[in-house]
Amino acid sequence: MAHDDRITEYSSCDLCPRACHVDRNAGVGFCRERAELHVARASLHMWEEPCISGTRGSGTVFFSGCNMGCVFCQNRAISRGDTGKIISLDRLVDIFFELEDSGANNINLVTGDMFIPTIRRAIEQAKSKGIRIPFLLNTSSYVNVEPLQSLEGLVDIYLPDFKYIRNQDAIRYSNAPGYVEAAKAAIKEMVRQHPRCVFVEDPAGEPGLLRKGVVVRHLLMPGMLIQAKMIVKYLYDRYKDAIYISLMNQFTPNGELAGFPEIDRKVTSSEYDSLIDYAAQIGVINGFMQVGETAAESFIPQFDGRGV
Repeated sequence: MAHDDRITEYSSCDLCPRACHVDRNAGVGFCRERAELHVARASLHMWEEPCISGTRGSGTVFFSGCNMGCVFCQNRAISRGDTGKIISLDRLVDIFFELEDSGANNINLVTGDMFIPTIRRAIEQAKSKGIRIPFLLNTSSYVNVEPLQSLEGLVDIYLPDFKYIRNQDAIRYSNAPGYVEAAKAAIKEMVRQHPRCVFVEDPAGEPGLLRKGVVVRHLLMPGMLIQAKMIVKYLYDRYKDAIYISLMNQFTPNGELAGFPEIDRKVTSSEYDSLIDYAAQIGVINGFMQVGETAAESFIPQFDGRGV
């Protein structure tokens, strides 16, 4: 990024709760990223929720780096900032249009939290040039409210995680102090912007594509069924049918969990079935569940620079 293109939000970075205050125009933040856009892959992705991927795919842009530190991370190749290509804002805008031309239902910005100021400018440019498909922020929810507020009117769909409701687990498994408060505040802001989900019929005749709204994901972890139920109850009590809740069973040990034996296994079908049953019992109707064996490599694309 040239000196004249510096974005002030990066000069003392406080986009996330860590508030590392690094000048990312000159150095590397906790997220392992500078201010320059660092992208590992841009392609159609078929494995999001049905209302997002549809039959044509979600136009995913995978950003490198991460402000969390999940010991079970499946995207280690990019979360550690080791893989990807530095691109310009103009190139990101071009990627948006290329994905639209390829038939994408939406532009899915994956782990772009540390680049929100630049992403905001890219979306503004793309919308001013007539892009027609919605923009989706796919986030860990470990982000401050102010950056999310800056996306109002630009991001059409929010796809946040709600990983933990106990901060001790957030610290142990994701090195993310204050995660619970941050995630609750972030999701509250997302729902403020989109207080209900709006679905449209695809131009090709595919029904039920999400055009605006919030879908909150929770990945069930081994031995954490009680926490998962607490999260579902919190979300349903707080937001009722304003949001969709996506309950996932695809937790996959990554071979680096020797120090965390309690989660070094897949989730059992009985654990997951219990969570789904609980959600139904308390009244959750707007939701998604995963069927069959999903703890597989098919959910993890090759971060080979495709489309970048």
